[in-house]
Amino acid sequence: MKVSVTVDLVILTIRDQELCVLLVRRGIPPYKGRWALPGGFVEDGEDLDRAAARELAEETGTRLRGVHLEQLRTYGAPRRDPRGRVVTVAHLALAPDLPSPKAGSDAAHAEWVSVDEALAAGPKLAFDHEQILADGVERARSKLEYTPLGTAFCPPEFTVGELRRVYEAVWGHRIDPRNFHRKVTGSPGFLVDTGGRTNRDGGRPARLFRRGDTELLHPPLLRGD
Repeated sequence: MKVSVTVDLVILTIRDQELCVLLVRRGIPPYKGRWALPGGFVEDGEDLDRAAARELAEETGTRLRGVHLEQLRTYGAPRRDPRGRVVTVAHLALAPDLPSPKAGSDAAHAEWVSVDEALAAGPKLAFDHEQILADGVERARSKLEYTPLGTAFCPPEFTVGELRRVYEAVWGHRIDPRNFHRKVTGSPGFLVDTGGRTNRDGGRPARLFRRGDTELLHPPLLRGD
């Protein structure tokens, strides 16, 4: 039995203070006209990360440069793809201010879609992409608790207020500003004060920070706090 390998990408960014995912509307069967995650078949002699970057560029015109990219998990249910036995290696990418995509290859249209809208009841995503998207969103949400991954949605220098709005968008609820400021600035190695200030948040100039060198937050920032 021949087994084919594909890559699928959960690309998350924040637009208008809302967590969004990059989706493409399929231009060819199967599931022609249905929304799907960007992705496609791995070519001979091609490693998985290179295949993920190539498919993203071909289908949306977006290139993964300077963004957080990690493998999410492998999906291999026997009938997940009507074309045959297909195993996919899903990737998760997080980045700030990604541009508007441009459809290409076998995608008829590409668009940033609210995660809530993409996962809402209604027309399902193609293949098992609804499950892959849900897993990717939960990975991002959980990693914000224990790692500095939230800074991947921020520019190189950011305010605590900008970082808080990232957490609010990803977690989907409001956070007490004072409590959040105390926790993130008191977490060893999480943030480094650059010495600069900005008033882009409005009001008094706010301090600018960059990501520190820690890989794990202690104590963690739990969603229920």
